[in-house]
Amino acid sequence: MKSVSAVKLKNLVNKFAGKKVLVLGDVMLDEYIWGKVSRVSPEAPIPVVHVNRENALPGGAANVANNICALGGKVILAGVIGQDAQGGRMLSLLKKEGVNTELILRDRTRPTITKTRVIAHSQQVVRIDREVPAQVRGGVIAELASRISRWMRRMDAVILSDYNKGLLTESLLQEVISLARQNGRIITGDPKPENIHKFHGVSLISPNQAEASLAARLAITNRPSLMKAGKTILRDLACEAVLITRGEEGMSLFEKNGDISHIHTLAREVYDVSGAGDTVISTLTLVLAAGGGFKEAAVAANCAAGITVGEIGVATTTPAELKRRIGEEPWK
Repeated sequence: MKSVSAVKLKNLVNKFAGKKVLVLGDVMLDEYIWGKVSRVSPEAPIPVVHVNRENALPGGAANVANNICALGGKVILAGVIGQDAQGGRMLSLLKKEGVNTELILRDRTRPTITKTRVIAHSQQVVRIDREVPAQVRGGVIAELASRISRWMRRMDAVILSDYNKGLLTESLLQEVISLARQNGRIITGDPKPENIHKFHGVSLISPNQAEASLAARLAITNRPSLMKAGKTILRDLACEAVLITRGEEGMSLFEKNGDISHIHTLAREVYDVSGAGDTVISTLTLVLAAGGGFKEAAVAANCAAGITVGEIGVATTTPAELKRRIGEEPWK
């Protein structure tokens, strides 16, 4: 990656401030119950967790929005939550972080998606999911699409954050992608493999290696299969770039112009990869919105991910932290 300058990367990070990003996707609440384990239950062979504290954070597409805010951008989040206490808590958390929630619709027929993690001694003991695995009602999706169309011209970029929870239908995605392209906006996506065909025409997508393997319909086991998968997805979606995140092996960027770049991981310690993909897509999009190229976006995203995986639970990073990591890491 010798063509990427650390000085230019830092200048791009400085330009994040004020960039307007619309995030559309599956909004969920991440609850955390923290405690200690000192014995096994006499009722069943399971640990007994003595709770010390509890907290909650915006998750899913809401975590993407949080990442944008933390990096200095301005964000409006579009999604659907329930008419319940968890939904109210979600809105309060988002507003506290500076996220515009005008495009979040409340649907009384479904609960706010909530994931509760019980953590003891820095490790997850169990996760409890509350959700309705069904597509969001057509009338709600139509209303959301209508509202998004009125905001598109004000945006610099759009992020599609897919957790396969029933919101991102093919018709909604193609309408939003078409709107973004008509207005000359950058549009990036983080799709689940079963939905990847719906993302045709985006500027960039960022699947992880397992997702890319499923999307390309081949097992990625070595460099040749990785190359084939990246090129297959690039061709099938007619997008400008594909960034495959590969955990401890770094990232691989495939561009429409034929360039292929491999970037080494920068994580020093990995405590939790929850939300790492959210950090990646957020940083990628802000770099592109700031005028950077795909290689610069990939390097910055790699640096940002290296910071957040060192934290337990979904995490964000700041422009100062990102610039510091860019300056000190041997990423070239």
